[in-house]
Amino acid sequence: MTTKVSDHILGRLREWGVEHVFAYPGDGINGLLAAWARAEDRPRFVQARHEEMAAFQAVGYAKFSGRLGVCAATSGPGAIHLLNGLYDAKLDHVPVLALVGQTNRSAMGGSYQQEVDLLSLYKDVASDFCEMVTVPQQLPNVVDRAVRTALARRAPTAVIVPADVQELDYSPPSHAFKMVPSSLGMSHSVPVPREEDLRRAADVLNAGEKVAVLVGQGARAARAEVEAVADLLGAGVAKALLGKDVLSDELPYVTGAIGLLGTRPSYELMKDCDTLLTVGSNFPYTQFLPEFGQARAVQIELDPHMIGMRYPYEVNLVGDAAATLRRLIPLLTASPARAKWREEVERNVARWWEVMERRALTEADPINPEYVAHVLSARLPADALVSADSGSAANWYARHLRVRGRIRGTLSGTLATMGPGVPYAIGAKFACPDRPAVAFVGDGAMQMNGMAELVTAAKYWPEWSDPRLVVGILNNRDLNQVTWEMRSMTGSPQFLPSQSIPDVPYADFARSIGLRGVRVERPEDVEDAWREAFEADRPCVLDFLTDPAVPPIPPHATLDETWKTASAMLRGDSDRADVVRQGVRAKVQEFLPGRKGRGRPGRHGEGGRGGGGAG
Repeated sequence: MTTKVSDHILGRLREWGVEHVFAYPGDGINGLLAAWARAEDRPRFVQARHEEMAAFQAVGYAKFSGRLGVCAATSGPGAIHLLNGLYDAKLDHVPVLALVGQTNRSAMGGSYQQEVDLLSLYKDVASDFCEMVTVPQQLPNVVDRAVRTALARRAPTAVIVPADVQELDYSPPSHAFKMVPSSLGMSHSVPVPREEDLRRAADVLNAGEKVAVLVGQGARAARAEVEAVADLLGAGVAKALLGKDVLSDELPYVTGAIGLLGTRPSYELMKDCDTLLTVGSNFPYTQFLPEFGQARAVQIELDPHMIGMRYPYEVNLVGDAAATLRRLIPLLTASPARAKWREEVERNVARWWEVMERRALTEADPINPEYVAHVLSARLPADALVSADSGSAANWYARHLRVRGRIRGTLSGTLATMGPGVPYAIGAKFACPDRPAVAFVGDGAMQMNGMAELVTAAKYWPEWSDPRLVVGILNNRDLNQVTWEMRSMTGSPQFLPSQSIPDVPYADFARSIGLRGVRVERPEDVEDAWREAFEADRPCVLDFLTDPAVPPIPPHATLDETWKTASAMLRGDSDRADVVRQGVRAKVQEFLPGRKGRGRPGRHGEGGRGGGGAG
């Protein structure tokens, strides 16, 4: 039997170590589907319910495994559907390869069915590498370059293969003019800065008395080095959301997330420091960094294209985070003068966790969403893989979830798209089938696409060595993040026709397709629900009825934001009484004397249980 182009493509992916391709079928990739059958489903074809979800699953797979994620789709609508997930990969710097079908070459330019100019369509999202295969001799070079580019530049790439080309007999490039042969593999390189640049950076850092460190996902492999630098410099460490799992939140000087979804100690760290070291992060919101001119600053960044942005850094070090820090550490000096600063940072952190516990224990109607996240944090297995969706769920993930042990966590950072929570978790289960996964999502994202992907989980979970995939849904019948943004950013009251969404029986749906499902309507049942989910022998959906009036108040809310929220209330917000009540309850926790909260919150109208609530 002759080898077809489609056979060669799948074979080349196997040679690159690709084990899974997240996809949805269509006639534009019929040749590839036939090749999959001949290859006995290697690499594994993982069938999503929608091409966008296939792309999200590839992104989740890549984020949690550190390996290349691969997705595939048919021509026309299938290729279009991939785009949102691929943009998520592009903006979060994740290596993903998209294999996309196209109409036959003979039909191109003829306004044929499902004919879309895919090279133009993919020009931006796969700007690092996007090619269409028109003759067999272009292979294997096109596949090899797509894989290498995705891995080296941490970016999405695309290979477009017309349907008729997939069916052609494969012939390799020959030793001839205008032929481009190729070879497998690439070594791992670890770039480091010059010694003189390292010394310049050390001089800046050693001169600081109030040092702040900001880490992002690029520092994930440098945990030990970041800890050593923080101890040497007496620094506090803040984390960009994509770097939430870089350091354990059990370290007393780790201030947590930074930015609009961040913590008060991170805000204070940046507001008061005189020196800033940024490692593996390009956190975009400069207003949450030190005032310009306040702090001398050093950045360590692998990608020279991304360095030197966001802040006027005095020294820009292009290099791998761990390797650069290892060379920098011997040049750094400890100073007793920084002890007071470190003590202040640690006091702020300890106080913050007390405040967050109090806020979680504040009564609500019926359940405080902060309490749901607070209990999850305590119950998470030490090797859990956690994905959060965009929306108010991301606030509680950012502020309440305490990373420890081998816990990994991620979300759609820069694109901040709705809907990746559940498909990310499914991708995580294929990357690490022996570890539990958690998707922490809002009801808006669940209705957008999460429910359909429960069908994917139901299809594949018996294959996972650890069957646990827990989906925790904050069911508040409101597109809550947008509601609060309308209030705080524009002073507009809640607009019910756009914000109100149905109360869907998520747990019933889960049970109807063979999964576990639990509806939680009382705060006293939250702990038992999480425990039941983590003890389940299959994926489990937890439907928490939560209060939409609990405000995701930034710990550094401006006077302007406060005034606009008040203005929304005056203009007749439909939920104004509860919003005011919950806002006061949440904010007052920051001003109570330092003491630990106990117990669990009471339901609205019943009084608090154990001292968490405020009048």
